[in-house]
Amino acid sequence: MKKIKHEAQLLKKALSIGEQYAKKRGFATFDEGTSNKVKIECIYRLLVEDKVLTPLASDKEDGPNMKHKLVLWIHKQLPEGHPLLQD
Repeated sequence: MKKIKHEAQLLKKALSIGEQYAKKRGFATFDEGTSNKVKIECIYRLLVEDKVLTPLASDKEDGPNMKHKLVLWIHKQLPEGHPLLQD
């Protein structure tokens, strides 16, 4: 996996946007005690189900790869000039 600058902040943004997306689709919000691991998997699977993301190969479907896929997704969604895209 290629390391992306500001990966932690991009993941946080992806989870935030992903939660909003899920809520608009009619899903309940996550409880405050829900771990990021669970959030990442749920949001990843929802985006794959809606064909927003291309799925990972079944043998590559693990936490770090799902996390990376969400980071790449949000990286492409942010407008040019966004602070998280700066070097």
